[in-house]
Amino acid sequence: MGKKKKDMEKVAALDNEYTKEQYAEFQKQQKQLIFRRRRLAVVFLVAFVIFIVSGVQLMKDYQQLNAFKKQQTEAVAESAEADKKLKRLEQDVALLRDEDYVAKLARSRYFVSKEGEQIYNIPELGGTTSSSNEQKSSEESQSQSHSSDKKSGE
Repeated sequence: MGKKKKDMEKVAALDNEYTKEQYAEFQKQQKQLIFRRRRLAVVFLVAFVIFIVSGVQLMKDYQQLNAFKKQQTEAVAESAEADKKLKRLEQDVALLRDEDYVAKLARSRYFVSKEGEQIYNIPELGGTTSSSNEQKSSEESQSQSHSSDKKSGE
């Protein structure tokens, strides 16, 4: 390497019009090459920035979509639960319109009896809650009221 550099120093450029034109044209080509490279670098940089921005936006949208899907499943579950509760409450309202059921419910809760009726308190097995007891008693009274309606209709 060092040898070539020394050899280049020994070569002298001719100082004529042709050499000057060739050198000027070479300089012009070098400037155009540098300009093209810079322009290409700017185009790639702009494309890279657009790609990054759109990628980030796409990731945010994907995360937001997942959050919305999660909210949707939660809302559907809540809706189903509310529908079940509404049906149960509608059944309770229907039962409370039945006078026999209301009387039986009052007797079971407050230990009130009719004349000649005896009350025996039997604790439930398995530790069930009072709401499940009420539901069981409401179902029993409903089935009893249907059977008594059939008997009275005959």
